[in-house]
Amino acid sequence: MAEDYYELLGVPKSATAEEIKKAYRKKAVQYHPDKNPGNKEAEEKFKKIAQAYEILGDPQKRSTYDQVGSAAFDGSGGFSGANFSANDFGSAFDIFNQVFGSFGGQQRGNKREMQGDDLRYDLEITLDEAFNGAERTIKYHRAVACKECGGNGCAKGTKPTICPTCHGKGNVTVNRGFFQMSQTCPTCHGVGHVNKNACKACGGSGRSSEGHSIRIKIPPGVETGTRLRSAGGGEGGSCGARDGDLYVAVHVRADEHFHREGANLYVNVDVPFSMLTLGGELEVKTIDGFGMLKIPAGTQSETTFRLKGKGMPHMGASYRGDQFVKVRCFIPTGLSKEQREKLEAFAQSCGESREAKEGFFQRIFH
Repeated sequence: MAEDYYELLGVPKSATAEEIKKAYRKKAVQYHPDKNPGNKEAEEKFKKIAQAYEILGDPQKRSTYDQVGSAAFDGSGGFSGANFSANDFGSAFDIFNQVFGSFGGQQRGNKREMQGDDLRYDLEITLDEAFNGAERTIKYHRAVACKECGGNGCAKGTKPTICPTCHGKGNVTVNRGFFQMSQTCPTCHGVGHVNKNACKACGGSGRSSEGHSIRIKIPPGVETGTRLRSAGGGEGGSCGARDGDLYVAVHVRADEHFHREGANLYVNVDVPFSMLTLGGELEVKTIDGFGMLKIPAGTQSETTFRLKGKGMPHMGASYRGDQFVKVRCFIPTGLSKEQREKLEAFAQSCGESREAKEGFFQRIFH
C-alpha cells in the first residue's frame, strides 16, 4: 500500500507550506543517518520523509498528489527503492540541504561557482539633479579575469592541476556532531584545481584590477539612500560564474534654499510687516521656477502655507509632493524720521505706546 505523505510528515491535508517545511525539518533531524549510524530502519524513514517533502513542498506536485496520489510520481521523483541505497542518499540529501541551507556555496557540477563580488559607489548629486533626473558617467576600478592567463591563474604554457584535497570537487565533507556537512575546499577555495606555476601578472589569482566606466541614469525623485543597480558592473566572476553587480548609493547635497523631507520641500520667506497686515500676493521661488502665494490680511509671523504639487517628484510616479512656505515678519532697520513718526502715529492709533507692556513696539522691535 502506498505511503500517505501527509501521515509521514505528521501534518493534516490542510497544512500550510510553512507547517509542512517545519514538520520535515523536525523529522529529517530525527531520522538523519548520521544521527542513527547503522540503523537501516532510520535510513529508510529518512528516505521516505524526504520523498514526501519533495512532493508536498512543491505546490504543483502537491496539487497532483492530492488529485491522483503517489502513483503519479512512481519512478519519476528520483527516490524509487531500486535507485536508493544506504550509502547513496543523493536526492534525499539535496532536499535536506535545500531546507537546512547549503554549506558549500553555490555549486555548478562538483565545483564551486565563484560569483564576482558586488561593488558600491557613492555618488553625490544636487537637489536640481534629483528633481530633473540626470545622467552621470562614473569611473572606478574592478577585478576582472587576467588577460595574461585568461583567468586560470597559470603561467603561460602550464595548466592547473586537480586539487589534492577535494580531488576536483571544490568541496569537502566535514563532520559536525552527528551531521556530515559539505563545505568549500580550504586548499583550492572551491575552484577544484590548484596552480603549481602561478601567472606572474596576477600572482595566480586569475584576476587583475582594471579601470571601468559606465553611464548611469538617475531617475527624477531620488533621495539620499537610494541605491541604483548596474547588473554585471561589479567584480568579475570565476569558473564561468556571472560578474557581481555595482550598486550606486545616491547622496543628495543639502540645498541652500530648500529643505527636503521625502517628496516635500520647505522654505522660509521674510515678508514685510505691511503685507502681513494688509494682505497681498507674494512671488515665491520654487524648485522649477516661481509660484504666487496669496497672503491674507492679518497673517501672523511663522504661519505656514502650502503650494500644492510644487515639491519633488515621487520616484517612478507622475505626481509631485508639495512645497511648504513659512512666512516670517521682516523687521526693517534704519527707519527715516518720517517713517518713524508715521509708525509711532500708527501705534498710538491702535491705543499702544512704546512703554506699554507687550505693546506694538515690543512685538515689532524686540
